[in-house]
Amino acid sequence: MTDDNPYSRGCAWVDGEYVPIRDAKISLLDVGFSRSDVTYDVVAVWNGKFFRLDAHLDRFERSMKSLQMSLELDREQMAAILTECVRKSALRESYVEMISTRGRPSRESRSPWSFQNLFYAYAIPYIWIVEPDKQETGSHLIIAQDTVRIPTSSVDPTVKNFHWGDLTRGAFEARERGGSVVVLPDLDGNLTEGPGFNIFLVADGQLYTPDAGVLEGITRRTILDLATEHGLTAHVAPIPAADAGRADEAFMTSTAGGVMPVTMIDGRPLGDGTPGPFTMQLRQAYWDAHDDPRWTTPIDY
Repeated sequence: MTDDNPYSRGCAWVDGEYVPIRDAKISLLDVGFSRSDVTYDVVAVWNGKFFRLDAHLDRFERSMKSLQMSLELDREQMAAILTECVRKSALRESYVEMISTRGRPSRESRSPWSFQNLFYAYAIPYIWIVEPDKQETGSHLIIAQDTVRIPTSSVDPTVKNFHWGDLTRGAFEARERGGSVVVLPDLDGNLTEGPGFNIFLVADGQLYTPDAGVLEGITRRTILDLATEHGLTAHVAPIPAADAGRADEAFMTSTAGGVMPVTMIDGRPLGDGTPGPFTMQLRQAYWDAHDDPRWTTPIDY
């Protein structure tokens, strides 16, 4: 039996048109591709509802402003395009990305301020950094030794970007050292983030997450909000990489996977080597929040 919906594997918005994801293309001349002159954001759809769509649009608009980008589309039009990509795909659980690139140079000028900035969007089936069945045993996290995070004075990590050379190098190091995921330290030896996720540690019943060198993730923010609602104390502060292995628990947070337990750091188990109670409490609270009207936007399919 074949699927008659051409968008069932995903739908994209490119050059003002909706196209099946397999047909979505950008120009080789777009400097978003050739120079990584681009920003983006990703919002999840779960059970037919956007989760914290306004927060993602807020961050996307801040990122564009920081990079001195502007679009002819307004916020409502962008939201409508994202919604239509999901609606056409009929996906109930979806990974939805919005992208703004500097665009293509004209014949008259290659100065970045002269470009017409471009907007792309797509919806595809939901992506997991760590598959749910593997989350039951937890991930083995490696703290990179050979690679440090790009300094914030060079690339602002609060602006979502495609500068992943350091993160990719770190991922290969983790693989070579027997781990499954990696977090990079900064030049001062403090934890920052991993490829597409923030990190939390739990020690003596309190949460800790790095305060600098990281994307201010929407899932990270959600966990900080939920911690307050559940009476947990959270600290946003520097975390020396050398202290990570002494934590009682650890977990990663991302739109692509939610709350993902870590049960080993650099070859040493945390606690009893299974996902910890605070991790699992917040993991459940996070997924329960996907039915909270405060944070969800239903899609009319």
